[in-house]
Amino acid sequence: MKHPLFNHWSETKYLKDIVTNPLIEVGEYSYYSGYYGHQNFEDGCVRYLWGDVKSRALFNPIEQMGWHLDKLIIGNYVCVATGVVILMGGNHNHHSEWVTVYPFVEQIEQSFEPKGDTVIKSDAWIGMNAIIMPGVTIGEGAIIAAGSVVSKDVPPYTIVGGNPAKEIKKRFTDTEISMLMEMRWFDWNRELVERAIPLLSSPSIEQLYNFYKSEVKNK
Repeated sequence: MKHPLFNHWSETKYLKDIVTNPLIEVGEYSYYSGYYGHQNFEDGCVRYLWGDVKSRALFNPIEQMGWHLDKLIIGNYVCVATGVVILMGGNHNHHSEWVTVYPFVEQIEQSFEPKGDTVIKSDAWIGMNAIIMPGVTIGEGAIIAAGSVVSKDVPPYTIVGGNPAKEIKKRFTDTEISMLMEMRWFDWNRELVERAIPLLSSPSIEQLYNFYKSEVKNK
């Protein structure tokens, strides 16, 4: 069966080139590597988010039922691996505090609750087959281990894994993370990023910071 997006596992697709859903905001150079998942990004990787072409043709819960729908917001230079599921759709019309979790049609309009926007900040890496639950924020430079289920916010530059996902370790010291958060290299213009690639592709945050001071901070 031919994959809808990919011909080989080595291919990636920039999200800006394939996303059409108005409820998905995507930054620059973020990509999806989805060959093995055999699914599109908008209606396979991202699930239960109204706004793709198919769902817009079927109904409009904003106009018809007055629902406030959450957004998926993805920053710059985010890496999304194959098999990832970003679960949207609020509470999916299921209430654990009600007698039944069954979503009776008669109560559909009243049963929906948003969970808040799902935010994947810049330079994060979402590993193969990870599941991101609704309303979660994943910080800058965070790494989500393969197969993890992320149900809580992940701090910047933190590696998490497991079900539910828990902190494995910080990628850098607190001082280094503060330097990275100050620099925010992923927001630089592309020409500056290209000049800094040798430094970005090294473990020396201090050298990158020196570049930042001379080329950005003190300009």
